[in-house]
Amino acid sequence: MFSLYRFKFAYELCFVLIKFADLLNKCYIKDDVFSISKSSSIGVVQSTTVVKHGRLSTSNIAANYNNDTVDVKIGSKSQLSATLGFRGNFSASTKTIFALKLPDYTGAELEQGPCDYSSSELKFQYFHENAILAPSFVLNQFPSVVISAAIGNPRIAFVVEAEYKTARCFTKYDAAIHVANPKCNATITLSNKGDLLKALYMHQFDQPMKVAVAAEIIRRFSTKENTLTVGGSCEVDRRTALKVKLDNHGKLNTLLLHRFRHKSYLSVSGEIDMKGLDKTPRIGLAVALIS
Repeated sequence: MFSLYRFKFAYELCFVLIKFADLLNKCYIKDDVFSISKSSSIGVVQSTTVVKHGRLSTSNIAANYNNDTVDVKIGSKSQLSATLGFRGNFSASTKTIFALKLPDYTGAELEQGPCDYSSSELKFQYFHENAILAPSFVLNQFPSVVISAAIGNPRIAFVVEAEYKTARCFTKYDAAIHVANPKCNATITLSNKGDLLKALYMHQFDQPMKVAVAAEIIRRFSTKENTLTVGGSCEVDRRTALKVKLDNHGKLNTLLLHRFRHKSYLSVSGEIDMKGLDKTPRIGLAVALIS
């Protein structure tokens, strides 16, 4: 186990960025999702998820034992794909992740062979008191190297990421700066080779309902398109939470999340186009049973 005191910067940076994504994106669904997870006495965690999107459906079966994972996905058109994963900690500050993605098959191709090439990914994560370094290697038809790095402290951090393909070209280079204090956090990100500028701000209030608000501004220079999204969340009680977000295109999303058992929950979300009220609202339902 990593010492959270020693790696406080790495831990808090990852935690804050996850909360950003959670507040404006997590659990907002437009499909029907049903999930069951079960843990055995020997430590194997099995989970099955079925997602229905219109007339299409996808099933996902996953198993996890210690640091080893097996993930199999089956589509409504008999597509079959699988991923094998392994995680290992060779030192207190280093984590290694290896993932092997098996070829995708369709029902008609099971006898003919795979429809694409398999790929493997090897990741190394090094944690320092004031820095994170995470190189990864993707091995397929066109191998690539991705390097991510962050340096700073719990109050301010600088993050960069670049991807280089064997075709001798950089396909990705991003940069970000993150500023935080106990109640608010802000991040500015430049990505897509300098074409996409994103600014996020989140503020948490000291109230019994645990109210949090966030705003995100996205500017795409190539198309001169701007997107503004504001959202918030609050806890009605210890089992129920409400979330809402609205963007400048008139898309209003709401979410009701209710935990009816220790780890099992029911969520209902909806999306309404405020600029097209004649359109049918989109509603998503998710049920997760965990034992």
